[in-house]
Amino acid sequence: MTTFIQQLINGLMLGSVYALLALGYTMVYGIIKLINFAHGDIYMLGAYFGYFFIKVLHLNFFIALILAMAVSAIIGVVIEYIAYRPLRHSPRIAVLISALGISFLLENGMTYLYGSDQRSFPQAIKTVQYHFYGIQVSNIQLIIAVTSIVLMLLLTYIVKNTKMGRAMRAVSADPDAASLMGININHTISFTFAIGSALAAAGGVLIGLYYNSIDPLMGMTPGLKAFVAAILGGIGIIPGAAVGGWLIGILETMVQATAFSDYKDAIVYAMLIVILLIKPTGILGKNKREKV
Repeated sequence: MTTFIQQLINGLMLGSVYALLALGYTMVYGIIKLINFAHGDIYMLGAYFGYFFIKVLHLNFFIALILAMAVSAIIGVVIEYIAYRPLRHSPRIAVLISALGISFLLENGMTYLYGSDQRSFPQAIKTVQYHFYGIQVSNIQLIIAVTSIVLMLLLTYIVKNTKMGRAMRAVSADPDAASLMGININHTISFTFAIGSALAAAGGVLIGLYYNSIDPLMGMTPGLKAFVAAILGGIGIIPGAAVGGWLIGILETMVQATAFSDYKDAIVYAMLIVILLIKPTGILGKNKREKV
């Protein structure tokens, strides 16, 4: 039982990072029905920005985290403006190819500029271990969990209680009607990309602190798993992204504690297939009737 609880805690920590990433996927899809495959690379950029602010400028960790989120939000807006907005009314395949192109550009650009070797993320916060009845929890894990929950609650507040949040929900429901009501579609979409990129960057900085290493390809696998989490919870549904992220994190850490640890990624994707066969809309998704 102690081992189970320990793995559950580890899974919730890892799942919190997946949830931050998944929220970006699900918000963008909910607004413009686009799967932003460059999202995982924004996570990587956030980790490198955090590295720069802490290692080079010697800033406090939380200040570095906020700055990394801000810079990544700007980059997310620029990517939307350059790569996605001109193709908004193009066939879906064109936008998908553009997203993949941006992903490869960011990965190879960072490899060219900083090399492909792993870098040790500066340990801006000294690790302290707490023990409770045989269960071990570190202050870093607590910081990751609390920071993730605070950011998710802040996102929920923005979406439900602010003018821009109402605009996001209106554009998601019916872009044409929202435009007729005076909502600036471009500004709303850019804001969505900014928020999603900021959350991804936060995940990158937090995971860099936890694992103490970053590299230009670090966003590839977490990005795919966060995409799986978004689909699992119900693509386009914000609470679903959080639930999906936690489930993926818990499943991954549980599998790592068994003899099948080498197949943890395969098991994650197998679970996605099984759940979608049972409930194609995801855990929190609802079936919608469409006119034909």
